Amino acid sequence: MIEPAPRLRRPTEEDHGALTAAAEAWLGERRPRPILPRRWLRDFAGTSWLAEEVGGTPIGFAVAYHAPGRAEEAALVTLAVAPSARRRGIGRALVDQVAADARAAGRGRILAVVWPGDPVCLRFLRALGFVAEAGHGSQRLYGIDAFADYDGPGEDRAILTLEL
Repeated sequence: MIEPAPRLRRPTEEDHGALTAAAEAWLGERRPRPILPRRWLRDFAGTSWLAEEVGGTPIGFAVAYHAPGRAEEAALVTLAVAPSARRRGIGRALVDQVAADARAAGRGRILAVVWPGDPVCLRFLRALGFVAEAGHGSQRLYGIDAFADYDGPGEDRAILTLEL
């Protein structure tokens, strides 16, 4: 049986409660804090996407923005897909929409900053063509080029880019 394609739309501030609760359940121990600040849905709705099942149940979302100080760059801040909806192309569809927005705005790449110890996220992003940045200050952490203490003490991050 073929499942109906999810509906993709822009999230709104009114989606905050449902998306926060869903992401808490979807991401388990991998969830960042804060998981989804309400302000992101207010300020980044025009560059972010929500995937819903028929009937309106959220099954994925991507929060992104166009970096104000870097005209060539868009940032993928948070991407989450319900475990029951994974491997159906929803994550890819969300990233594709973020990429289409970025291209339309003249952006040449998407940047994602992630915890280097999250193999699920890293495998997914790499499968889409994201590449870990290496260079001054980077080191191998959890098997990937990353930056120790990037977001503060003990907050290591890998920086991955997707050229558009």
